[in-house]
Amino acid sequence: MNRLAVILIVLITFSACKNEPSKTSDTTTETILNTDETKKPLIYPEETHFKSLRQVTFGGDNAEAYWSFDDKQLVFQSNNAKWNVGCDQMFLMNANETFTDSIAPPMLSTGKGRTTCAYFLPGNKHIIYASTHLGDDKCPDTPLRKNGKYIWPIYDSYDIFVADLEGNIVKQLTNEVGYDAEPTVSPKGDKIVFTSTRSGDLELYTMNIDGSEVKQITNELGYDGGAFFSPDGTKLIFRSSRPKTEKEIKDYKDLLAEGLVEPTEMELYICNADGSDLRQLTDLGNANWSPFFHPSGDKILFSSNFEAERGFPFNLYLIDIDGKNLKRITHGETFDAFPVFSNDGKHLAFSSNRNNGGGRDTNLFIAEWQD
Repeated sequence: MNRLAVILIVLITFSACKNEPSKTSDTTTETILNTDETKKPLIYPEETHFKSLRQVTFGGDNAEAYWSFDDKQLVFQSNNAKWNVGCDQMFLMNANETFTDSIAPPMLSTGKGRTTCAYFLPGNKHIIYASTHLGDDKCPDTPLRKNGKYIWPIYDSYDIFVADLEGNIVKQLTNEVGYDAEPTVSPKGDKIVFTSTRSGDLELYTMNIDGSEVKQITNELGYDGGAFFSPDGTKLIFRSSRPKTEKEIKDYKDLLAEGLVEPTEMELYICNADGSDLRQLTDLGNANWSPFFHPSGDKILFSSNFEAERGFPFNLYLIDIDGKNLKRITHGETFDAFPVFSNDGKHLAFSSNRNNGGGRDTNLFIAEWQD
């Protein structure tokens, strides 16, 4: 699903490298203080849903941490230059580990091209992820602005692969011309949802775990992406742009023809897993994205800057699946996004600019969640 860059929604892309993981446990996961003069706590006073909070990484851009089905491990993407990578690669970690600049987790991707959106498959022995390495070993360029506007690249060299936990690619799931990326797996373990340009637009598709029975789920003009299944596998939540005016439609199509999208105006949509009963969930303005179902299946946790006047901060919000009872969850001053609940609902992994000394690093955090 990929992503953004400092503070704004340009932090969606990252990288990494292969090393021995650290052995730091989470036995001291109480609130840790910043090292700067302000000594701000990791948990802000208003963040009452966090019983404790632990910082996992300490450098680079780290995001999209997804839990194994047994909640013992996570796979995430990072571009930490000190881990000897040039752009986003995929890394594996145990749920209780913490990493420094000098000690990197094992890398599961090839180290070639750029990767995004890794996710565990049932059995916890394999992951899926999207990569551009078949197109070029080198990191593709990452344009972040065009005509003064923030943009995301949609690389047509992205395809979806299956790898084991040693980093060996064992299968290629997509080989269509164009962008195939942003795959996530149903908690039921039977389906994968992903975004593709094979129809000429950025639409959602589902397929079986083995890549068979590909089915188009959305068919309206606009960027449909970042989709996740509900805990029971019956629904999908995703972000979308929906250009309406003649100018908006032209601008969208012109950018897409260049392999680009403008992600500054997106709302959340929800539908059944087969694409039926599609409806808009939010109507907040600005960018509403990186949604994930609450363990109950009745609420959505997502990132938004709808309250911001200058594009940031991004904070996490909770909303019922009927669009009611919107509630702010985090209270940061810069960037909180990519929230992902563990399968048992006890922990929340997310990415944040908090405690980065005022720099641009985006790190992973794991919170103990309390309703």
